[in-house]
Amino acid sequence: MKVIFLKDVKGKGKKGEVKNVADGYGHNFLIKQGLAIEANQASVSTLAAQKKKEERAAEEELAEAKKLKEALEKVTVELSAKAGEGGRLFGSITTKQIAEELHKKHGFKIDKRKMELEEAIRSLGSTKVPVKLHHEVTASLNVHVKEVN
Repeated sequence: MKVIFLKDVKGKGKKGEVKNVADGYGHNFLIKQGLAIEANQASVSTLAAQKKKEERAAEEELAEAKKLKEALEKVTVELSAKAGEGGRLFGSITTKQIAEELHKKHGFKIDKRKMELEEAIRSLGSTKVPVKLHHEVTASLNVHVKEVN
């Protein structure tokens, strides 16, 4: 019997796959548990339409990420902090502060976890902060830290 998996089933198949399974296993376990449906002409065409819709959504998401990357790379986030000798900060600038300032001043709402800053910024000056917008798109955000008088 051919079935379309609705969820991943360990050792049998992944979501969206069409596979041949034993009749009893298909009827008594997979279909009853809601893990699969029988693969007939209607369900196969529905699956194909759903895959096309997901592909379109993924393409739109990638295009949005590319637009956001272009906009982010034109922006410089200005932050002020107290500093000691040699331009060393008292404390540090974190991704949370960068995200808040970016949202406040420029209107971009980006999650602080998307900013791939290895260590918090601990000195004055400009720093490029990588921001992962999509698994294929990474923007580089300019962050300028100046001393508070």
